[in-house]
Amino acid sequence: MSDTGAPPDLGTSSYSPPPPPRGGKTGTLGALMRRKPVERLVADAGHGEGGSLRRSLGMWQLTMISIGATLGTGIFVVLGEAVPDAGPAVVISFVIAGITALFSALSYAELAGTIPVSGSSYSYAYATLGELVAWVCGWCLILEYGVSVAAVAVGWGQYLNELLSGTVGLTIPDVIAAPPGDGGIFNLPALLVVLLAMVFLLGGAKESARANAIMVAVKIAALLLFCGVAFQGIRAGNYAPFMPLGMAGVSAAGATLFFSYIGFDAASTAGEEAKNPQRDLPRAIMLSLVIVTALYCLVAAVAVGALPWKKFSGTEAALAGIMKNVTGQNFWAVLLALGAVVAIASVVLTVLYGQTRILFAMSRDGLVPKVFSKVHPKTGAPRANTVIVSLFCGILAAAVPLGQLADATSIGTLFAFALVNVAVIVLRKTRPDMPRTFRTPLSPLFPAIGFVLCLWMMGSLDLITWVVFGVWMVAGLVFYFAYGMRRSRLATDQK
Repeated sequence: MSDTGAPPDLGTSSYSPPPPPRGGKTGTLGALMRRKPVERLVADAGHGEGGSLRRSLGMWQLTMISIGATLGTGIFVVLGEAVPDAGPAVVISFVIAGITALFSALSYAELAGTIPVSGSSYSYAYATLGELVAWVCGWCLILEYGVSVAAVAVGWGQYLNELLSGTVGLTIPDVIAAPPGDGGIFNLPALLVVLLAMVFLLGGAKESARANAIMVAVKIAALLLFCGVAFQGIRAGNYAPFMPLGMAGVSAAGATLFFSYIGFDAASTAGEEAKNPQRDLPRAIMLSLVIVTALYCLVAAVAVGALPWKKFSGTEAALAGIMKNVTGQNFWAVLLALGAVVAIASVVLTVLYGQTRILFAMSRDGLVPKVFSKVHPKTGAPRANTVIVSLFCGILAAAVPLGQLADATSIGTLFAFALVNVAVIVLRKTRPDMPRTFRTPLSPLFPAIGFVLCLWMMGSLDLITWVVFGVWMVAGLVFYFAYGMRRSRLATDQK
């Protein structure tokens, strides 16, 4: 580890595996509950099969990764769903959703600074809650990131069609722009955007972070452009009544909007490629949440001022419609569509990055095949991992009609968030003297609130989402007991 890596008093240089357990919990139960010590997690950081990840990311690059994963399709389409519930008070709904996300973000910030490794909540669970819980968490993250990449890639193709239609009057035929069952044979644009992200990732973390930073700058500029243009159409009367459906409507909209914040945890997957992870990861997570919340509230305030709230019902492309109404021209709406295309491409890039780093950590621990932790010595990127994940997600997006299955990304995310809140409480109890560069305030109260809020959000999801989640969990447990439990590095070290 470099000087800017693990805190020196963690003792990573002298770490040795613990001896086999004597007495107490043994056999299968002991295997399920074995934990990977924080010191070992940090000592293993960066090391893969045949090479090491490179520490090349600064705080702003990490922040851009989280913003890139968070700021995507949500703000471009979500207002049409939330404003009919909350009216002009949708701005308050965004604040409520942001505060809801904040409790989990605080927990992520503490653990990211304390355990600066790839794997995000999977690694945090491994250190605190045991191998089985860590596996379940990692399996949830695979579902979250994999389905999310595919769903977002499908959305990218739709926005690309809108952009082409508005600029050159062309549209991609449904036969090659939609999967079977949705009127087509193969969704070529969805596959292409995933392959494009793969190319950037194969160049290494620094190169892909640079590309992401440019795309994030473009989409922030697009949203600020919207605010500047739509501001001319603001009418004071559009803000009255401010809360037409009462606080119940504001709360309902807040629950809908919460999912626009998913992605702030993306920086935590870059723990082994950050130059100074203990300092920069907590800052990046919190800063990204503040920036995204501020942008959401600004866009929402301008949008409801420029268009009466009752006219938002059923309008998915609300922002583009407002710009067209204010200016009377298609030009600005086309620019916004371009911003949306770039925005969604950066989400594909950052979420795909997170997926590869989580599988990298799980592979290094022996829970999934070693191919996922092989690092290319020249680029410092897990190349085979990146290619396998990209091809899988690309084909999933291109050939499978996702429909309501896309909601599975929400339940996987919330489950991981809930476990991170628990992990903070457990680590405070079991390792109170461990160096922490960021501490969640009012612990264990704030993590407990974050845990309860995650469960509440999970309860609001549809039955089909729970069915998909259940089937996925059963498949994951079968894989773990058949493969991961016996091949775990903790198991082999104790033989």
